[in-house]
Amino acid sequence: MSKTLPQIAFKTRYPEVSGIEVIRLEEIRDRVEDLTHSPQHPHQIAFYKLVYYTKGKTQHLVDFKWYDVEEDTVLYLSKGQVNAFKFNPEIEGYVILFTEDYFKKQLNTIPKYTVVRLFTSHLFEPKIQVPQHSAVLKYIELLYHEFYKPSEYFNKKNIIDSLFNIIFSKVEALKKHQTHAVEDSDKLQLFLNIQTLLKSQFKSHKNADYYAQQLHITYKHLNVTCKAIIQSTAKQYIDAFVILEAKRKLINSSIKSTELAYDLGFNEATNFVKYFKKHTGFTPNAFKKMYS
Repeated sequence: MSKTLPQIAFKTRYPEVSGIEVIRLEEIRDRVEDLTHSPQHPHQIAFYKLVYYTKGKTQHLVDFKWYDVEEDTVLYLSKGQVNAFKFNPEIEGYVILFTEDYFKKQLNTIPKYTVVRLFTSHLFEPKIQVPQHSAVLKYIELLYHEFYKPSEYFNKKNIIDSLFNIIFSKVEALKKHQTHAVEDSDKLQLFLNIQTLLKSQFKSHKNADYYAQQLHITYKHLNVTCKAIIQSTAKQYIDAFVILEAKRKLINSSIKSTELAYDLGFNEATNFVKYFKKHTGFTPNAFKKMYS
């Protein structure tokens, strides 16, 4: 098996509606042998994805964690996340795939915090259990039927865009009620600033004090903000971020753990090994063997 994690790009069979595709889950299951990479093996996606399970029970891998899924479970994944299915004959559902460009074009009509609540992987778990009284599935079924109408069908693109926005508005509303709700917009904005800074500087700076200084706030203010948004300390958030980046790099290339240590900003490879094992329970090499 390849030592690298496959990178799956967005590729549609129906280019007349740019940037989005809707597929039945059982169609993917039945096509496994025809695909260049089995969706049942871990792979990294270069697009966004929403999966609605309508029948059956199984598990779904998202960023190295297996989630139990069943009827009326929704999973959403962001660009760059690691993903894998576990298919069985009973599984049915829908998969909505869409590119970052398509998503950005919809942001003017999607609720303000949808992009944060649904597609910031460090904020919330990617799973929602949809109540039976919800109409989310009906709109997904409508989206599926509209998508496969003839390309010359009147106003097809606008109809698809509108249904997409309705679906994500409804899913966001469900997520708001099933998770810790972010009510303080100032704290949320500050957290997003922390996240942006961390993404660009985590290799050279892994100390929470540094980020407080860069944002001109106290260490206490930084911690209060992180606890309010993600229920963890700033240091816990930084460590979780670094570990996830390390996991992705470990199984996404043939890089050795010693090389990765320096790539992630550790002065000594042994320090990285200790750090990784402290937070995961595995050495980097042992973790890599689990997925390769």
